[in-house]
Amino acid sequence: MTTLTARGFLFDMDGTLVDSTAVVEAVWAELAAQYGLDLAELHAFGHGRQSRTTIHHFLGDRGGDVAAQALRYVDTEEQTRLDGVVEIPGAAALLRSLHELGAPVALVTSASFPLALARMGAAGVPMPDAIVTAERVEHSKPHPDGYLLGASLLGLAAEDCIGFEDADAGVAAVQSSGAQLVVVGETNLRATVDAPRVADLTSARVAAGETLGTFVLTV
Repeated sequence: MTTLTARGFLFDMDGTLVDSTAVVEAVWAELAAQYGLDLAELHAFGHGRQSRTTIHHFLGDRGGDVAAQALRYVDTEEQTRLDGVVEIPGAAALLRSLHELGAPVALVTSASFPLALARMGAAGVPMPDAIVTAERVEHSKPHPDGYLLGASLLGLAAEDCIGFEDADAGVAAVQSSGAQLVVVGETNLRATVDAPRVADLTSARVAAGETLGTFVLTV
């Protein structure tokens, strides 16, 4: 077990609090087939990034209308396909514990605000008061902008927070922000990351720290 002390908590959504794998894979497989893209490359690049960033990367050279149409398709399908969207085990319980302790919590996701609301609601995971979605940052993950803004919304420096992530782009964003990192999931893509790692959030426990305004996380 690892123990970390912080003043605030920053959570990615997909793969960290919410499991939307089935929906994401289906929608992007359809997009890949429609536009003749390599699905494996699409997933490898897009994991943890904003949809608009991924679509621009693969379709930007085909003209703005093509990219815009693809983005509208992905946005519409992901917001309306919610069957199979479930919580990462332990996510709702951990957020409720943090709320009961009065710990500052922010969601920092590459999803849009409507998509974040839809998926968190479908999974039954409580939405934090502070929310950073795709619309609020100029540079998406792996840039640290979202985590820096999330910490700022909590009235904290990123260095005073713990960031929870599952994707390479998000891991890089947390590390660049200066926040402490907890990796959620068992993917082997981050073998060199020297950070606490958990399969899900069922083992995560939080308690008030000895110093006022601090919280102790055990994973």
